[in-house]
Amino acid sequence: MELYIIRHGQSANNAMAEGGRRVCDPPLTAIGEAQADRLACYLATAGEGVEVIHAAGMQQNCAGFGFDRLFSSPMLRAIQTAAPVGKALGSRPEIWIDIHEEGGIWLDEGGGRGEVGYPGLTRSEIEGRFPEFVVPEAVTDEGWWNRSPEVKSEWRARARRVASVIHGQFAGTEERIALVCHGGFANDLLHAVFAGMPDTVYFESPNTAVSRLDFDGEGRVQMRYLARVAHLTPELTT
Repeated sequence: MELYIIRHGQSANNAMAEGGRRVCDPPLTAIGEAQADRLACYLATAGEGVEVIHAAGMQQNCAGFGFDRLFSSPMLRAIQTAAPVGKALGSRPEIWIDIHEEGGIWLDEGGGRGEVGYPGLTRSEIEGRFPEFVVPEAVTDEGWWNRSPEVKSEWRARARRVASVIHGQFAGTEERIALVCHGGFANDLLHAVFAGMPDTVYFESPNTAVSRLDFDGEGRVQMRYLARVAHLTPELTT
């Protein structure tokens, strides 16, 4: 099984000037949308497809990445990133709640209220704006979060849960699985897969960076590459 971990495009919070007002579920910026479009084109046309051998003996990958399953975090910036990818690949993205960013949906309201949880996108909002997505029953018209912010022990446990699902359901198959998620969660998931790494190690992912891990079904995992942004021009690398 090949696992592709993809960070979302630049969000409004990513681009915020120091002291700006944070948004609980920020959309992509114009740069983030351009990054997502570049990512979609790259995944549809480059790199990891079926190898063919030309008469001159040269090998070339021709069929794009060909994901069997394309999962997205339920956060708006991830959905907006996964949407053009799914369209370019002819694949229906599937919402996977557990691959959301650390903390969940929240804002620090100050004034003694502190960090307050928010609902996140509702089923009707997702189905209305992104009808091509597969939405699980756990996403209701009350949203999908509606609780206090996570703490570190909770998001690390969630990453271990996702790693366990990946091992249990996909390792040892021939499937290609892609997760459109977040920088913090991607780091947590890599720590869960490569257990024992100290917290001082941080797996950094620029916006729309692609990382690939191969699972052989016998407990062995190979890091093929980390945080690749070959699809981005320098001015779009954030």
